[in-house]
Amino acid sequence: MATKVRAVVENIAPQVDCGRFPIKRTVGEDVVVEADVFADGHDCVAASLLYRECRVPRESHAAEGPSDAQGRGEAQRRGEAQVGERGWIESPMREIGNDRWRGTFTVEHPGAFEYTVAAWVDHVGSWRRGLLKKHEAGHNVDLDLRQGVNLVRDAASRANGADAERLREWAAVLEGAKGASVSERVEAAQDEALCTVARHYPAPSIIAQSDPPLGVWVDRERARFSTWYEMFPRSAAPEAGRHGTFADVERLLPYVASMGFDVLYLPPIHPIGLAQRKGPDNTPSRSPRDPGSPWAIGGQAGGHRDIHPQLGTLEEFRHLIASAASHGIELALDLAFQATPDHPYVREHPDWFLRRPDGSIQYAENPPKTYQDIYPFHFESESANELWSELQSVVEYWISQGVRIFRVDNPHTKPFAFWEALIQGIRARHPDTIFLAEAFTRPKVMYRLAKLGFSQSYNYFPWRNTKRELTDYFGELAAAPVNEFFRANLWPNTPDILPEYLQFGGDGAFRVRLVLAATLGASYGIYGPAFELMEARPREPGSEEYQASEKYQIRHWERADPASLREFIARVNRIRRENAPLQSDRGLRFHEVDNDLLIAYSKTRDNDSLLVVVNLDPHHAQSGWLQLDRQALGLPATGAFQAHDLLSGARFLWQGPRQYVALDPKRTPAHLFRIRRRVRSERDFDYFL
Repeated sequence: MATKVRAVVENIAPQVDCGRFPIKRTVGEDVVVEADVFADGHDCVAASLLYRECRVPRESHAAEGPSDAQGRGEAQRRGEAQVGERGWIESPMREIGNDRWRGTFTVEHPGAFEYTVAAWVDHVGSWRRGLLKKHEAGHNVDLDLRQGVNLVRDAASRANGADAERLREWAAVLEGAKGASVSERVEAAQDEALCTVARHYPAPSIIAQSDPPLGVWVDRERARFSTWYEMFPRSAAPEAGRHGTFADVERLLPYVASMGFDVLYLPPIHPIGLAQRKGPDNTPSRSPRDPGSPWAIGGQAGGHRDIHPQLGTLEEFRHLIASAASHGIELALDLAFQATPDHPYVREHPDWFLRRPDGSIQYAENPPKTYQDIYPFHFESESANELWSELQSVVEYWISQGVRIFRVDNPHTKPFAFWEALIQGIRARHPDTIFLAEAFTRPKVMYRLAKLGFSQSYNYFPWRNTKRELTDYFGELAAAPVNEFFRANLWPNTPDILPEYLQFGGDGAFRVRLVLAATLGASYGIYGPAFELMEARPREPGSEEYQASEKYQIRHWERADPASLREFIARVNRIRRENAPLQSDRGLRFHEVDNDLLIAYSKTRDNDSLLVVVNLDPHHAQSGWLQLDRQALGLPATGAFQAHDLLSGARFLWQGPRQYVALDPKRTPAHLFRIRRRVRSERDFDYFL
């Protein structure tokens, strides 16, 4: 079939899996879009970036069950976009070389957006260029001017309001109104502002556009930049031997706030089953006083919508949320979709669980570990639709109580389609909800969960210790396409993970890992107070499990211990709050150091740069020569600049790309340099002191 479309749009970036999944941004961030745009021949080409807000999330199928999702498959919703069409906002694109074009738009609030690229042969621009060449060559341009009049009037017919009037006036000038000379008419043809207006109204029949539109999911800022503190509320009592309460947690809020944390994450707060309850360190034998694991959800007091009676009431939980907010802290709840033998679901919906050949319900296993106190849900049962609906209603219930952040336990053990439906269904009604995926699993599975909608993700940071490991891993996370959908939340420890590095590295190891987590990632967290009190005792040699694990027993913590890292943590978190480069995962660059026990990297955002140098050896002082990438730091190729160490307060006037650094972990394991670009000579140095 004949077509008037001659322009081509190819290789649009960013996009994830050919547009199957949306890219991610947070409120106030730019979306920078590039595309290859060209046409046959030598005519000028124009391109626009079109974007709009979606009324509901793209591919939202909140009410679907597994059978609906299977039938839907991978189909994409299509939306036709035209330049100037109502609902679409147009942002002009500019050529950046070799037929590559770039445009930008800013997302201002949470929700779903989509964008596309439109391109067309710019007949007005081509005419104007040819007219000028002929006139300068001394050719007769009468016919060319008449052609321009027709082109401009044609554009005016598609315009409206002030644009239409301006184009009609321009056509009159080109036609020779008021006796304008040929030279004056040619000069009027070169009016860039009027040409831009005309370019905005091409004939729809000549427009090429990318199809279908690509998606952007926009989260609130905390999805990009957050500082988490994990606490077991039952261990929050000020005295030993007592089960903690929400009121005890509330009394600890000033302690958490003083360290600079803005998210307080509580493991499951629900009733714990008695049947098959585990004893200390996951032993099958227990005493009547053993509290069981919070992840063994369900008992006589209820299930996933209920609160453990010893923690308090729903009213007290709401009070805790409000009190936390007054300290600048948001509460995050654990979402663990599993049940104990005592859970009401087992009695009321036995078909939601997998039966073994002997008729018993399959409990959770991760050989050699066994969890007889936990029954996984069976997502392939005939009642899967009802199960999906019920679990989504659990999330809705806690949202109605004021919770907007959920840490999701082991999401990789549930179907991908389930999470896609649940998260998109929740977002359609509550776009400010944040989901953190606790999925220590294979990379492709971890990435798939992020693509499906998880706002943040646990990752392999706990096991990346050497310079090579850290450089390779974070180089991958910082590069496209991973950085378009995966936001790492870095945890140096968790209740499940006491890394070997912390077991044997002493207080230096805890400081090193804290600095790395807080500066390599815009979001990080610690399991406290085990971290600030430097708990390093494994259950047994070679194990990453804690001795006397808080997962299975109540612990009493001496938070006032003078050896605590509380002040160091507070200082690092204050630096994070005061320096924009540490509030984003973008702009990460590694710098060479001639010592493999020293790692150096910088982050740049909004023309500010921070340079971090860390001694990875927790026991010994290390030194070396640092080779700076001045361009990555936004520095000119030559000239002096100041490096202000925000940890120690020291200031250095540096010249050239090579600098000597030395770090003793007994004093401080790292430099956090703010780079000052305005220093031009030593005379300027005092200005910054």
